[in-house]
Amino acid sequence: MAGSQDSPKNPSTAAQDPFEPAHDAESGLGKGLTNYGDKGFSLFLRKAFIKGAGYTDDALSRPVIGIVNTNSSYNPCHGNAPQLVEAVKRGVMLAGGLPVDFPTISVHESFSAPTSMYLRNLMSMDTEEMIRAQPMDAVVLIGGCDKTVPAQLMGAASAGVPAIQLVTGSMLTGSHRGERVGACTDCRRYWGRYRAEEIDAAEIADVNNQLVASVGTCSVMGTASTMACLTEALGMMVAGGASAPAVTADRVRVAERTGTTAVAMARAGLTPDRILTGKAIENAIRVLLAIGGSTNGIVHLTAIAGRLGIDIDLAGLDRMSRETPVLVDLKPSGQHYMEDFHAAGGMPALLRELRPLLHLDTLTVSGRTLGEELDAAPAPFAQDVIRPFDAPIYPVGGLAVLRGNLAPGGAIIKQSAADPVLMEHEGRAVVFENAEDMAQRIDDETLDVRADDILVLKRIGPTGAPGMPEAGYMPIPRKLARAGVKDMVRISDGRMSGTAAGTIVLHVTPEAAIGGPLAHVRSGDRIRLSVARREISLLVDDAELARRAAEHEVVRPTAERGYRKLFLATVTQADQGVDFDFLRAAQTNETVPRQS
Repeated sequence: MAGSQDSPKNPSTAAQDPFEPAHDAESGLGKGLTNYGDKGFSLFLRKAFIKGAGYTDDALSRPVIGIVNTNSSYNPCHGNAPQLVEAVKRGVMLAGGLPVDFPTISVHESFSAPTSMYLRNLMSMDTEEMIRAQPMDAVVLIGGCDKTVPAQLMGAASAGVPAIQLVTGSMLTGSHRGERVGACTDCRRYWGRYRAEEIDAAEIADVNNQLVASVGTCSVMGTASTMACLTEALGMMVAGGASAPAVTADRVRVAERTGTTAVAMARAGLTPDRILTGKAIENAIRVLLAIGGSTNGIVHLTAIAGRLGIDIDLAGLDRMSRETPVLVDLKPSGQHYMEDFHAAGGMPALLRELRPLLHLDTLTVSGRTLGEELDAAPAPFAQDVIRPFDAPIYPVGGLAVLRGNLAPGGAIIKQSAADPVLMEHEGRAVVFENAEDMAQRIDDETLDVRADDILVLKRIGPTGAPGMPEAGYMPIPRKLARAGVKDMVRISDGRMSGTAAGTIVLHVTPEAAIGGPLAHVRSGDRIRLSVARREISLLVDDAELARRAAEHEVVRPTAERGYRKLFLATVTQADQGVDFDFLRAAQTNETVPRQS
């Protein structure tokens, strides 16, 4: 073990002065030393303090593997983080490294005001700067809940130190009156029934006790599961690491393997820029479409790519969607849960099905290519969760990109979870000026709204809320819900949870708060949605829109001080990943997907 006095000495340091920085100036404890004219003294001080924790020179001569510990009592998605940290440490020590865990910001969807997306970039900065500031030869990123994994990948991509992602894994499903349930597609389904007065307060309370049966991330193909799958597709995770549930031995074994791999990455100098290439981003887009993944996935993927000077072309994403069917039968697009996806073979099984559409020469954290990893993957077996190409659950990709005078910069719809009847629809706009307006009026019995209307919510974009909340999943007005209405076309510049379903147009760009056309929609206007034509149009002529814009000058949101001032001044739009402009790479080196 790394801390044993009887362990073999590192041959490269055995005969050297232990305080001479030349031997380890670019690795281990020698990284990032202050230099006020005497680096040897800086290393002497650093070792003196760390030896106060009981470390030996032998332990301190090993490759240092940082472990980002996002355990927090406010974050039940990360409730197994302490156990994972110990398993990672075991793997690191088995491979001859020295594990050192450290805390960063931890963000949970339900415990982050005004919204978790508002904090994603802050967490990415925390992650990046702690990786830079502290001496480590590689870093293990332990995340799980929706914004944590993209924040960590963004930070690691910018920091440039060898990095590997470990997710906490999905929660277990529960049971309600004989029906299997899980967060949070079933949360929305049951709450919709409660709003429609189909079930009573006692039953909704019973359901509340069963939806989240353990710690871990949502048990469906929501944003957390989507980002886990995309991370494996990117090559930033050990093979098979995306799907193991949180409270299983498989998850702990994945953690140990992650620690061992991190040491090998440190020794090889395998940095994120060698893995997160344009081809790897294309592979991740392909997987996003094939899993029926969260609409948030494209925002996060765009932000990660932007840290490395890679732009994602939404038109190219839409081309890929037309040729990539949804193969994974998980809620909200299908019927199963992440436990079932894991039992069916997880990501290696899906990637095998997608193999003809993937770039197999991309590098992974193992040092092998994706093609080599798939060659070594377990043999396929009969199962009904991951479908073959000739029997998809949806004939094209889960997402479609819409454009028109309402969204000149684009908008997204999750077509695999929408009502086919509503995907070609024209209706009257019922407009809410902001989230507060919607909250006050959506259940008003006097609200002028019909089932064939289109609900429009403004000012929930990146700056409007701020933080682009998941308010795009607007509730069906209560009086319509009672009448049996289950879905309506809904349009906003915000986001929705990856666990949600419905005919919902999201990420309208530019957002209303900065003067996008959405700002000028009025109740009674006609709107046309055509997913087949990839169109979202406000049926109002340009002259009238110009007149409305001139009448109502848009004042961009500002703040006097602090993080909110930074956020509002520098956050980008959805098509650039809602990152801060100063965190993106200084120049664009590549645009993907490429034209085939």
